[in-house]
Amino acid sequence: MTYSLQGKNILVTGGTRGIGRAISLHFARAGATIVSNYVRGQKAADSLLALAQQEQLQIRLCRADLTIENGLHNLEQCVAGLKGGLHGLVHCAATGVHKPFDELTLRHYDWTFSLNVRSFFDVIKRLLSRFSPEGSIVAVSSQGASRVVPAYSVVGASKGALEALARHLAVELAPRGIRVNIIVPGAVATEAWASMPDAQTRLTELANRSPLRRLVTADEVAQAASFLCSDAARAIIGQTLIVDGGAGLPV
Repeated sequence: MTYSLQGKNILVTGGTRGIGRAISLHFARAGATIVSNYVRGQKAADSLLALAQQEQLQIRLCRADLTIENGLHNLEQCVAGLKGGLHGLVHCAATGVHKPFDELTLRHYDWTFSLNVRSFFDVIKRLLSRFSPEGSIVAVSSQGASRVVPAYSVVGASKGALEALARHLAVELAPRGIRVNIIVPGAVATEAWASMPDAQTRLTELANRSPLRRLVTADEVAQAASFLCSDAARAIIGQTLIVDGGAGLPV
């Protein structure tokens, strides 16, 4: 099912690869004008733009490093050109160091938290005045925020912090008419798995654990995100929507 996003301006951080790419495309196909942020992977960004032009979708690229002042300024300039303000933010930008705890350094910790948590804080701070009434913010989290995943301690902790921040903002921003919610995808076979040890074995195990006997897709996560950003979700605030095909159910 496609929820209408006609006339909405939506920023998707980390929007050119993986789940972010699927969200950028799905939202644009639903009628939104998308600012798709990225910092690396020019080939993926160019590919997204080419597809958008082919389908006559309203997707604009915005290259900006969300962990530095200059990057945040660039992002603000990208959004400043939108007519009618900003109606939505989907925060997909994330990084991770997949190592056992005894191999992690403070540099790994700082880098992971800088992008996964602080950038969410910084982006909202910068753009809050540009949000239109009845805006929507969606933080894309991870199952590692609440479940133990091998070699995932720093990433999981950062996603837990992201979820906590999102819940607090849900209460504080509600009087402004801005809704904040969280999506927790199940395992999705994207390039993010390339750095995970034994990725294919683990993906197969996760697929077998699901009642669907398969992984969820990036498009299915995008559909859930589009619901939260649509007018159909006007009364949904501070909730965590798990999109894992039932894989997390105790059986």
